[in-house]
Amino acid sequence: MPNTDLALQSEDIRKTFGSFTALAGVTMSVKRGEFVAFFGRNGAGKTTFLKIAATLMRATGGKLFIEGVRSDENPEQVRRRIGFLSHNTYLYRDLSPVENLRFFARLYQIPEAEDRISALLDRVGLRRRAKDPVRGFSRGLQQRLGIARVMLHEPALILLDEPYTGLDANAVQTLNEILDEAVSAGRTVILTTHDIEQGLRAATQAAIIEKGRLVLVARAGDPAVRNAYVEYIREGANR
Repeated sequence: MPNTDLALQSEDIRKTFGSFTALAGVTMSVKRGEFVAFFGRNGAGKTTFLKIAATLMRATGGKLFIEGVRSDENPEQVRRRIGFLSHNTYLYRDLSPVENLRFFARLYQIPEAEDRISALLDRVGLRRRAKDPVRGFSRGLQQRLGIARVMLHEPALILLDEPYTGLDANAVQTLNEILDEAVSAGRTVILTTHDIEQGLRAATQAAIIEKGRLVLVARAGDPAVRNAYVEYIREGANR
């Protein structure tokens, strides 16, 4: 049964691509206001899980609920609760930052969006480039704008897949500050990364996935997290 006190609740989520099993039955619960660092090697299944949670991919089996709403039965309702950022920033390259954010503001039916857009562009350091086409932006600048897009509708659940890729030190600091502010406001963050130090910086929970299965879910400060990271990710990469 869905628990509305949970930000995310997955029950035996499975995903196969032909004969390949990407997720082999992931069951986990994330309370509202938690900051979860999700670790795994390339191909371990963490990106697949986040895409299913974000309604961008359908699971082969199992159930997943966002704040008590089943994602495959009410995807539009779920999407309004979620902000998702991955390697694909979902930006329109021929539009400027302002035009991109105005477009997404209309999708989310955000009232008085101009003030919100202006504040976010300042927050991610894109005020001077606000009217330049995105196609001329570096990967790092696109990622900054992607962060603004994610936060535009003030989502209850923020899903970030390797968000630090391509960011310079200033942008990393800005992202960390935005995430800290979001958690302080009661929002939930699930972040995937290969970097254990960056992942555990502000996390309250940690999860490690290996070959489509959760091998550890623990409090972020538990020594078992670092031990499992060494076993499954650092040493696993050398096998």
